[in-house]
Order: sequence, then C-alpha cells, then structure tokens
Amino acid sequence: MALPDDLEESARAAQELGGPVSGVLAVELLDGTRVYLCAYESGDWLALDGADQPVTSRKTVHDAVVLSALCEVAEESLPNAEREAVLPPPRLATDQYLDALGAAARRAERASGIQGPSPFGAALEHALPAVETLAEQVLARHLTPLT
Repeated sequence: MALPDDLEESARAAQELGGPVSGVLAVELLDGTRVYLCAYESGDWLALDGADQPVTSRKTVHDAVVLSALCEVAEESLPNAEREAVLPPPRLATDQYLDALGAAARRAERASGIQGPSPFGAALEHALPAVETLAEQVLARHLTPLT
C-alpha cells in the first residue's frame, strides 16, 4: 500500500478508537518499526503500528515523536525548492530522510557562501528542548497505556 493510503487507513483506525482525527504523521524508526502518530481534535494522541494497533512502548512513541518533530524542523529550515527536491509530501519521517535534509541544507549553505557552522544544524539544536516538550505532551495525552 502507498503512504497516502496508509495514512488514510491509520486515520480511520484512530477515529474508531478515539474520535475525530486532525492529522496523522508517518515515522519509520531505525529498526524498521513503522509508527503512525495520530493527533485528535481533542488534543489527545495515539500511536499506531503498521497493523493499526496501538503502540504500547513508551520509548517507541517517544522516539517516533522526536524523529517526526526533528524532520519537521529540518523541513522548515530549508528553502522550499530544496525541501521539495529531497522528497515531496506526504513523507515518511526516517533517519535517512533527516540525513537527506541535512545534506540538502549543506548544499544550499555552500551555494550561499556559508562556510563554518551550519545554520541548519543550529536550528535543529535550538529546537531540541521544544521537541522533547512535545514528546512529553504526546506521552501524557496518549489514549492508551504505555509501558
């Protein structure tokens, strides 16, 4: 199944479990685990696995939120043309995708004459506290128990 279909299926599954869904983010962790982070209109969250079952691991949910959020920050730090060249939406947040965004940022920085410390890297570093805060909020508002 293609990613847009996966996102729609996860949204349907999440809606059946908890009500109206406002968005779904797809993440694939280093070990290949696929996670769909489903945001509810109520402000609650639910992480579903590739079989649309609730994820029960606190660490898995945390890692998925952090990777997704870092990809969002990385995307926002790139010019639109560079972002679209890496991977058009919808996208699957992966470590490889984050690396590709970093490589695109470095190319854009060099083309702009930026030598020395990377503004892209600084943006990611600056975002880390907010990313961790978001992860804590998702864990606190997760619809099912996490262990």
